[in-house]
Amino acid sequence: MTTRAVVIGAGHYLPERVVENAEFEASLDTTDEWIRARSGIERRHFAAEGQTTSDLATRAARAALSDARLEPDDIDAIILATSTADLTFPSAATMVQAALGMTRGFAFDVQAVCAGFIFALANANALILSGQAKRVLVIGAETFSRLMDWTDRGTCVLFGDGAGALVIEARDGEGTTADRGILSTDLNSDGRHRDILYVDGGVSTGTTGHLRMEGKEVFRHAVEKLAQTAQTALDKAGLDSGDVDWIVPHQANIRIIAGTAKKMNLPMDNVIVTVQDHGNTSAASIPLALSVGKARGQIKTGDLLVTEAIGGGLAWGAVVLRW
Repeated sequence: MTTRAVVIGAGHYLPERVVENAEFEASLDTTDEWIRARSGIERRHFAAEGQTTSDLATRAARAALSDARLEPDDIDAIILATSTADLTFPSAATMVQAALGMTRGFAFDVQAVCAGFIFALANANALILSGQAKRVLVIGAETFSRLMDWTDRGTCVLFGDGAGALVIEARDGEGTTADRGILSTDLNSDGRHRDILYVDGGVSTGTTGHLRMEGKEVFRHAVEKLAQTAQTALDKAGLDSGDVDWIVPHQANIRIIAGTAKKMNLPMDNVIVTVQDHGNTSAASIPLALSVGKARGQIKTGDLLVTEAIGGGLAWGAVVLRW
């Protein structure tokens, strides 16, 4: 028998405020048509004043626990992927732990920007395979609206706030590709490219800072690296693109999503797409898409998924799992 990390619950939360593209037309040299054509984004959600990343994460966590029919103290660990934690420390994950009333186990944050949930999921898998945890709550949550330069039309129209969560449980498998659960992971980073996507603030500057991005360079790296990491993860699992039921990509830009699917020789009918409604929610985008895909009835038990993301660092990776 082989231990597998199996998804047994999914949930998400989006702030109440919905911001349509047209709302930017009053303050920026942009239009709804311009934003849609370049990104595929039609609207996004922004957190309310005083609503923090840990607040969003807690709501998504509760939804995932409810879906799994579990209580907080059934969980051994919380891993929260975020680049917009409430405070420098303590971790937002411990704030979620307290808000849930979870009195056991451990909690920590993972920071790999838009690739954060992939890195968190790989860490959850490792905890389960090593026997350190039986059940892990894996969350991606962001309030990227707090990092925007509202005069930069090339970035501020692209991002939104939200949270998604999965409950992962150790279960026995046969050690074949037919097993449910995480079948392979692939993680990468290259710090030489940090200047094409970063925030110009932090402890060293004494400011929160704003997001800065060289869009053309990010696009070029994204399509190449996302297809590559997805294929590497499939190779590790002993599978190929013809076995894939769904690609669940980081929801950054519809052109990147389509370009990656094309490189993998898969039609867009096999891709979960939510970018039009959420914008780029960084580490939250993949768990949001997974939860929404399940709620829509697209993702079903037994489906083979490839999920991949790239973010600042650069950091990128992929996970192959059977739902």
